[in-house]
Amino acid sequence: MIKDAPSIKHVWRIDNFSKLRSECCDSQVFNSGDQKWKIQLYPTGRRHGTGTHLAMYLALADSTTLTPGSKIYAEFTVRLLDQVQARHIAGKANFWFSASNPESGWARYVSFAYFNNPGNGCLVKDVCSVEAEVTVHGVSNAL
Repeated sequence: MIKDAPSIKHVWRIDNFSKLRSECCDSQVFNSGDQKWKIQLYPTGRRHGTGTHLAMYLALADSTTLTPGSKIYAEFTVRLLDQVQARHIAGKANFWFSASNPESGWARYVSFAYFNNPGNGCLVKDVCSVEAEVTVHGVSNAL
């Protein structure tokens, strides 16, 4: 375990949101706890949220660099930033990331109806902003 582990924040500004055509969009890679991370956004949803909800995940940027059997324990918060009234939508979790489980998040993060409502500030002038806050608390290596 890592004592007094620092918390790292990364903000991802997504311009021209309505023009996104990929099933999954990745943020730029950022570092926290000697690991490389990325935010994954599914603009048309994922799994049981497809077609109704925006999906959002935190993922290891390259899980193939982990040695077999090693795991990273992280506490993280993913926020959809309200650009008008600062009433952000946040999902918080703790997860053991590994090569076989490189991501954690929400298939039904926020409904399209809420997201697209101009009064909620999630999408302003076709711009959406997402923030990830990541604290790596521990690393476990295979024996």
